[in-house]
Amino acid sequence: QVQLVETGGGLVQAEGSLRLSCAASGRTFSNYAMGWFRQAPGKGRERVAAISFSGRNTYYADSVKGRFTISRDNAKNTVYLQMNSLKPEDTAVYYCAAESVPGEYEYWGQGTQVTVSS
Repeated sequence: QVQLVETGGGLVQAEGSLRLSCAASGRTFSNYAMGWFRQAPGKGRERVAAISFSGRNTYYADSVKGRFTISRDNAKNTVYLQMNSLKPEDTAVYYCAAESVPGEYEYWGQGTQVTVSS
């Protein structure tokens, strides 16, 4: 089992920044690739960023490319999502998740709300 707890959400004005953190406990954090997802009201869940277990490889959805940066600190069992130039359409609940096998995110946090005002 891996337990994940997200923090760092909140209310920010457009063009502002937030940094989300996801602290992991349980099994060895460095064994897992990690992802950040979001879900806005009435919309499906979207994977916005992902990072390999070593941190060498990253993925970004087109909607956030150039604005969001995913990183991880395996010594601190934490993955981060730095979000810059935020837009109202970035408003959503953001979740981190651990990928147990490629394409399967088995463990999820409880989510943190991000609200961007115009």
